Amino acid sequence: MIAEVASPNSLHDLIFWTDATAVREGILAVAALVLFLVTAPRGRRWLSWLSISLLALSLIPLLAIILFPQPAVVDAGVAHGLGHAHHVQRFFLLASFLQSCLLLVVVCGWERLARAMPKIFIDILRCVMLAMALLIVLWDAGINAGELITGSALVTAVLGFALKDTLGNVFAGLAIHAEHPFEVGDWIQYDANQAHIGRVVEVNWRATKVITLDEAYVIVPNGQLAQASIRNFTKPDSWSRRSIFVVTPYEVSPQRVQRIILEAIRGSFGVLEHPAPSVVTNNFTDRGVEHWVRLFTNDFDKRDRVDGMARDRIWFALARNGVEIPTATQSIRLTQLPAPPLPEPAEARLAGRVESLKRVGIFAGLSSGHLDRLAMEGRECRFAGGEPVIRQGDPGESLFVVLEGSVEVSAREGDGLPVVITTIGPGGFFGEMSLMTGAARSATITAKAESCLLEIDKATMRRVLEEQPSLVETLGRALTTRAEERSTLLARDGRREDPPQPDLLQRIRDYFAM
Repeated sequence: MIAEVASPNSLHDLIFWTDATAVREGILAVAALVLFLVTAPRGRRWLSWLSISLLALSLIPLLAIILFPQPAVVDAGVAHGLGHAHHVQRFFLLASFLQSCLLLVVVCGWERLARAMPKIFIDILRCVMLAMALLIVLWDAGINAGELITGSALVTAVLGFALKDTLGNVFAGLAIHAEHPFEVGDWIQYDANQAHIGRVVEVNWRATKVITLDEAYVIVPNGQLAQASIRNFTKPDSWSRRSIFVVTPYEVSPQRVQRIILEAIRGSFGVLEHPAPSVVTNNFTDRGVEHWVRLFTNDFDKRDRVDGMARDRIWFALARNGVEIPTATQSIRLTQLPAPPLPEPAEARLAGRVESLKRVGIFAGLSSGHLDRLAMEGRECRFAGGEPVIRQGDPGESLFVVLEGSVEVSAREGDGLPVVITTIGPGGFFGEMSLMTGAARSATITAKAESCLLEIDKATMRRVLEEQPSLVETLGRALTTRAEERSTLLARDGRREDPPQPDLLQRIRDYFAM
C-alpha cells in the first residue's frame, strides 16, 4: 500500500505534520509554564526544570522532519512511523502541561496556605502526572493499557523482589515525611551509639544524610531510621539538657556544694537562665558524694565547649571554697624522677601579699604589723578567665587585691547594656566601699584571664580595728578621698555616680560597731 505525501522539504509539511490537538496541547503547556514562572516564589521556580525539559523534547519530532525530509511517495510503514512520532510529541506536550498544572496547585496554591510540601511527595506526584499523560496518549492511539499492565505482571514481581530493600527505604522515607519526627537542621541520634549524633542536612527517597560533630558525612538508609528509636535534640523546644557529674568529699555538706556549683555555672558560655540549671545528689560512691549537674543550652552544636567551660567554672569555684575533688584510690608503681622545682617559700609569698596591700590607698595609714595580719588572714582565690568575681547589686563585705592576672570593671545604668569602665592589673584593688560600709557592689568585676586575688573580709578588718580604734578616722578619710576621685573621673568621662555621702565615717563606725 502506497501513501501519497505532499512535496518534501516544504514549510507546508512542517506545519501540517502536527495535528490540531497537539497544537492546542502545546499552547496550553507553554501558557501553564509561563503562568507558574510568573506566580511562583523566586526560590521555587527551579521546580519547573522538568516542564521545560519536556517542552524541549517535544521539538525532536519537528526537528526530524527538517533533518530527514519525507519522500513524495511514502509506503504504509513509513506513514505508520510518522503516526507514532505524532503520539510521542503529544506525550511530551501533555506531560509538560500536567507538570506545570501540578506546580501551580502545589507551589502557588498549597504552599501559600500551608507548609511547603516535602520534595519526595512532589516527586511522587510528578511520576503520577507522567503516568497519566502516557495512559491518555496510549488510549488515543488505540492501545489498551490494561493489557500492558497484565502482560508485565511477572516482570513487575521480579523487579519488586529484587528492589525490596530500595522500595522499603522509599516507603520509610514517605513515613518520615508524613510523621515529621525530624526536619532538615535538627540534631538527632539515630542509634544507641553516642557518636552517632548529627545534624540533618537532607532527606531524600532512599536515605537521610547527617553531618556529625566530627564533620563526618553519614548516609543512613530510611529503612534503618524507620526501625530505630530516634532522639531529636531540637524538638519540641530549641534547647536541650546537658548533664555533668561532680564528686565531692563526704565531709562537705551537699547543700553547700550545690550552692557553689549553681553560682559557678551562672552566666557560663551557652548555659541558659531559663530553664534554670539544677543540681541534685545523685549517688554515694567510693570516692565521695556524686552530684548531678543539669543545665540547658541552645548551642547543641557547641555542647562540648558548653560542658567544658561549665566544668572549668565548677573546678575554680570548688577550689576557692576549699572543696577538693577526691581522686580514686589506685595501686601505683613508683619511679625515680628528677626533683620538681621547689615551691615558693611561704615567707616570700607573704611578702608579696604585703607589697600588694601597700598599694591599696585606704591601707596607707596601717602599720607593718597590721599589713602582715591582713596578708596572713586574707584568702587567696583563683578565678577562670571570663568568670565573674562580683556582680553589680549583690551584697558584699570584702575587698579584693589583684595578685596575678587582671580583671575588667563594668557597670550598667537601669536596663541598659553593661559599659566597661576600666581594667585592673596586679597590685590593683576593688570592693573597698563594701568592706568598710557593707554597701552593695557598685560594678561587676570579671576576670579577663586566670587570676589570683587576695580577699580581705570584714572579720579580718574588724580585728585590726579593734587593736587600734584610731584607724577608723584614717581609713574613713582615705575612703572619702578615693570616692571623690572616682566620682570626678566618672563625671569627666560622662558617666554618673552618686556622690560620696558626708556621713561616711559614721557609717564605718556603725558597720563595725565601734
